[in-house]
Amino acid sequence: MKKDKQVILTALLILAFAVVPFIVDSEKSYLVYSLFLFFCYIIISQAWNLVAGYTGQISLGQHAFFGLGAYTTALIWLNNITKTGYYFDPVTILLSGLVPATIAAIVGIPLLSRLRGDYFALGTLGMGEIIKVIFVKGGSITGASDGLHLPSSVYSSIRPYYWTGLFLAVFATLLIYLIVRSRTGLALKAIREDETSAAAHGIHVLKYKVLAFSIGAFLAGLCGSLYGIYLFHINPDSVLKLDWTLYPILMCVIGGTGTITGPLLGSFFISTVFSVADIYFVQMHPVMAGILIILVMKFMPKGLIGLTQRKEL
Repeated sequence: MKKDKQVILTALLILAFAVVPFIVDSEKSYLVYSLFLFFCYIIISQAWNLVAGYTGQISLGQHAFFGLGAYTTALIWLNNITKTGYYFDPVTILLSGLVPATIAAIVGIPLLSRLRGDYFALGTLGMGEIIKVIFVKGGSITGASDGLHLPSSVYSSIRPYYWTGLFLAVFATLLIYLIVRSRTGLALKAIREDETSAAAHGIHVLKYKVLAFSIGAFLAGLCGSLYGIYLFHINPDSVLKLDWTLYPILMCVIGGTGTITGPLLGSFFISTVFSVADIYFVQMHPVMAGILIILVMKFMPKGLIGLTQRKEL
């Protein structure tokens, strides 16, 4: 009965978000843009949460997968590779998730088989910076430091971005929920708690770690694709900056790492703070983010979800 109520409340909340563009002027209201960013933050936070929160592998390379998603969309669009239309084309967006997932699997096998803890974190950070340099030095293929320009004339309204962001946020959260509640989720949590014990009980540690790493990259790539379509100008400074690694970490820590609802709470909290900062404290995001991390780690080590005194499995 309690679960049914939760499902109903969740459905009503999603419906409430879905009708916002009909209630306010979507082209003039800052609320619609803020919620669009909130949905993007949910996607990348859930992606990082699966890898770090449930598998125990701290990744500092999410910005690489986010950027790969954006660049994949741009390259497919500008070179007319799939011949499927491109502007909010599901095929292009899906491929923009699959490319980072494939790269994550290729890179993840050597990294995850040899590196753990801080060494793995530094390895993924190095991977992200290498990918960034490749795109900066990519010449006419990647547009070098100037990047790639998509035809912005196709833009008509922010509404498609808003609803696509909402859909992908729900999809990402539901996907993580289903994974966590499955046998795969049990294996991931066993690896997080003790890799040696997990291996002794017959769990193929490397396989599950690479799987989680690839799924996280897939979701980050989907988000990067959507954000790239929104920008129409994809360059290293916009889609490959470290913010896209630091933001999900910040949101998961504030909301509660290793939980389903933690990234939702953290994303909402941070997107609200950043929206206020954009209006009243321009260019103060890094300072505010640093202060928030210190305060949360000091007074709320389990994040906002810890205030409910409920432990989520």
